[in-house]
Amino acid sequence: MWPHSHISAFSLCLLLVLVNSSMDPYKALNLILNPNGTLTRLQPPPETPPSPHPTLHTPVISKDLTINQSKQTWARIYIPHKALVSTLRRHLKRRLPLIVFYHGGGFILYSAASTYFHDFCNRMANITQSVVVSVNYHLAPEHRLPAAYEDSVEALHWIKTSKDTWLTRHADFSRCYLMGESAGGNIAYFAGLRAATQLDQIKPLNIKALVLIQPFFGGTKRTSSELRLVEDGTIPQPITDMMWNLSLPVGADRDHEYSNPTVKGGPKVLDQIKELGWRVEVFGCEGDPLVDRQRELVQLLKGKGVRVMGYFIEGGHHGIFAGEPSMSIKVFNSLKTFH
Repeated sequence: MWPHSHISAFSLCLLLVLVNSSMDPYKALNLILNPNGTLTRLQPPPETPPSPHPTLHTPVISKDLTINQSKQTWARIYIPHKALVSTLRRHLKRRLPLIVFYHGGGFILYSAASTYFHDFCNRMANITQSVVVSVNYHLAPEHRLPAAYEDSVEALHWIKTSKDTWLTRHADFSRCYLMGESAGGNIAYFAGLRAATQLDQIKPLNIKALVLIQPFFGGTKRTSSELRLVEDGTIPQPITDMMWNLSLPVGADRDHEYSNPTVKGGPKVLDQIKELGWRVEVFGCEGDPLVDRQRELVQLLKGKGVRVMGYFIEGGHHGIFAGEPSMSIKVFNSLKTFH
């Protein structure tokens, strides 16, 4: 749920408690659950400011824009520097694909400004030569699901009406991809389901694919990979359980549709996604306790006739595709096949 490259901040605590499945996940993540149901986050992840001013050494520039001032939602936009230069020289031949990205963090941690996700989006915009919009959605438990889904879809409506020139001049709305990592993969999936029912409202955005990087799903019955990796050093079971307890609607269990997409045979809107011809790509690895959940989603989508591809590698850990540049390339190369 939190990026693997930042585990050092928690590693000592985890090493002390992982041997006991009754570990205190709040202590492990330096969180305090307050009596009013909010969280005090004692050790916020490092953040990086946007880089709106291009230099010779910045192939990608970025800036933050408000989505909904009353809700205090915003997005960080990334664009390859040479796209702006081409415009200035009147050499722009083609608009760039638009990737809408949702960060991970178990629904309770991180933001679009977090260094880990900023670096990932920066690399993605450069390597794929795309405009990337990284959405900063509301976190649980202060804002439980479906708040993040609502923010994610509102961001799509905001993009289509934005007057910002990075979007109006450079983004190809006819080539839009929804992508998320971990909890963000869950959000991208449900944002896609909702967007499929609002096609007329989000035009001219035309969604081509959902790219789900190690998406965070669950269920009340433990899968083989969850049992095999019950004391995983990245996302041990007590922590994933805590995250679901804090993010699902009050009183819901892990077989709620937001957690377990296979309940009741899956949502009927998947039939529409099949007809639309959207592609769904799911990235996972055998070293991730959530890998069986991700495989279950792939099988569900295949059974519904959706165009889905599952990319699963041996070994690895949760967060590997976003945290390790050599693995991120696998995701970026996949995106290039869409363009």
